[in-house]
Amino acid sequence: MKKIIYIILSYLLISFNTYVNSNEKNDNHLKIGVLAPFSGEFKDFGETVLHAVNLALNDIGDESIKIYPKDSGSDKKKIIKACKEFQSEGVKIIIGPTDSKFLNELSNFEDLIFLSLSNIDSNFKNNIIMLGVNLESQLIAMKKFIQKNKRKKTVILYPNNDYAKYVEKNIKSVNFNNKKLFKYSTDPKSLTNQIEKLTNYKQRKINLETRIKKLEESEFSQDSRELQKLKQKHTLGKVNFDSIIIIDFGSGLKSVLTSLAYTDVLEKDVLIIAANQWFDDSILNETSISNFYFPSVDLKNFNRFKKKFYDTFDYKPNDVTILSYDSVGLIYYLWKKNVKINSVKDFNMKNDIKGKIGKFRISENKVIQKLNIYQLDQNTFVKSNL
Repeated sequence: MKKIIYIILSYLLISFNTYVNSNEKNDNHLKIGVLAPFSGEFKDFGETVLHAVNLALNDIGDESIKIYPKDSGSDKKKIIKACKEFQSEGVKIIIGPTDSKFLNELSNFEDLIFLSLSNIDSNFKNNIIMLGVNLESQLIAMKKFIQKNKRKKTVILYPNNDYAKYVEKNIKSVNFNNKKLFKYSTDPKSLTNQIEKLTNYKQRKINLETRIKKLEESEFSQDSRELQKLKQKHTLGKVNFDSIIIIDFGSGLKSVLTSLAYTDVLEKDVLIIAANQWFDDSILNETSISNFYFPSVDLKNFNRFKKKFYDTFDYKPNDVTILSYDSVGLIYYLWKKNVKINSVKDFNMKNDIKGKIGKFRISENKVIQKLNIYQLDQNTFVKSNL
């Protein structure tokens, strides 16, 4: 089956390029470049990007759109070579690159416009618009959710790594009220000790042991009933916050959730919200926290996209490739509106845009997604009603 997928991809590349060469001088066509890794260790991802673009073309059904795929590989030389080819072919708007580490090279090609799948920034960067689900959009959604639930004390947890300053910049831009920032170690052993201090775990455990000892000496029946309840607990006393945001993903997020469960942070007392979550099924069976929330793209549209992709290409797509599908729709929308796209500023619009990921807005040289809040509830993901 994998061989068949490669054959399909090769056919797409050949057919795209053949059609392109025969129509290069036709100004009535919408030319869209695709800059993705079709070679190297990330070539599977690049193929998925191109397949998602093909799905968008099929759904739009307008033969005026012409796609120019170029291999970005995994080095700067291929990026630069591809961009020069775009220039010579008269392609101005490019979907890609997929990796934020190449963004600096793109600023040298001022006449080209890039719709990157990166989420590293909500703001335009020179000639680049980053359409990934950025942290600022997630924080805005989380802030609204916290306010709606009337929580007053929020702790924001994030790892002490290369992205810490980026996280802090976004937190500052969203302006949370009555927040506490807590930067934790990426080492699991150190993390547990830090979470113990944050939650005042040792004192709460002492509180429980002291109370149990006192009740065991009592002869009153009501004390006996309380004693039986306390013996089912690990600590006594609440933590000094009512909502917590975890800006992490994958194993890091799971480690924090495990530490919170260990220190007896109860979901009924504390609103637990996570960022950078794309309905990761692996988290369903790997955390003791059975109920937490996260902002994300529209789940129904996301599942429809994945199903259609699987039915067409017989494998599951990378989550992020839904952005390449939406990128085609966004470019086509402006083109049909007769918008003359000369720079990234021409992508600013007054109204919201509706894509597969849900609604988003591009204005004042910034991309903000309007994300829904979802809930991990009894080992399944559901849209929150809170």
